Amino acid sequence: MFGIGMPEMIVILVIALIVIGPSKLPEIARSIGKGYGEFSRSMRSVREDFEDMTSDFEEERQMLKNPIDEIAKKAKNSLFEDEPSSSKTTTSGKGASPAAPPDDDRENA
Repeated sequence: MFGIGMPEMIVILVIALIVIGPSKLPEIARSIGKGYGEFSRSMRSVREDFEDMTSDFEEERQMLKNPIDEIAKKAKNSLFEDEPSSSKTTTSGKGASPAAPPDDDRENA
């Protein structure tokens, strides 16, 4: 508890017994115990409230994340599912012929 071992605790109790006296020591120990109990309860309450809030945020994050993941998955599948038609080359049996040169009217003039 608080990084204090048994020998240190005994020294603290002996000093408290000498300073406070045997008549008031039980009363002070009782009030310290009550204070520690209240502190523990309030810390537990704060921890539970924090866990509730984080779980609410986690639920909202999942609600927002799921549609985004589905859209990303569909986009990824559509990209890799079909090859683009421009990459497919089809050639017919005949080769393309070159275009005829334009008529040059300067020679006739």
